[in-house]
Amino acid sequence: MPSRSTGFPVTATPPQGSPFVDRFYYLILPAIPLMLLELGYIARMARVGTVQVLDMAYIRTAVLKGLPMRRVVFGHVLRNALVPTVTVIGSQVGWLIGGLVVVETLFVYPGIGNYAVNAALNHDQPLLEACVLVIAVLYMIANLVADIVVALLNPRIRKAG
Repeated sequence: MPSRSTGFPVTATPPQGSPFVDRFYYLILPAIPLMLLELGYIARMARVGTVQVLDMAYIRTAVLKGLPMRRVVFGHVLRNALVPTVTVIGSQVGWLIGGLVVVETLFVYPGIGNYAVNAALNHDQPLLEACVLVIAVLYMIANLVADIVVALLNPRIRKAG
């Protein structure tokens, strides 16, 4: 187990045969910039969506009918406020993968971003095309999942089909 008194390791690659806790410990430092890259924008979108939904007439009606605030927030507000937030999360996968390229190169992590950079530097066109294809498929899957979640959250979208 790495010594926690010296701080976080500079590279994200743990020694071979390390237990899960050590592997997680090595990934904390690279995860921080990726988290900060996305967290602010997603939190802002969630806040804006929540404020817009709280101003709706049906929320005032639910409160005036005497529904508990917890039920109003979880049953009405969050369900409708999460629709734009989920859409933003799905579309932000592209930015996240772009951040992976930088973070994996900086922290010497053998991921798809690092492979893409090395393929570009070595003029390895088939490997670069494969990396771009995998990234594009991941992006499409993330958007598909976001669309499915939005359809589950918003009954108007479900009934339109």
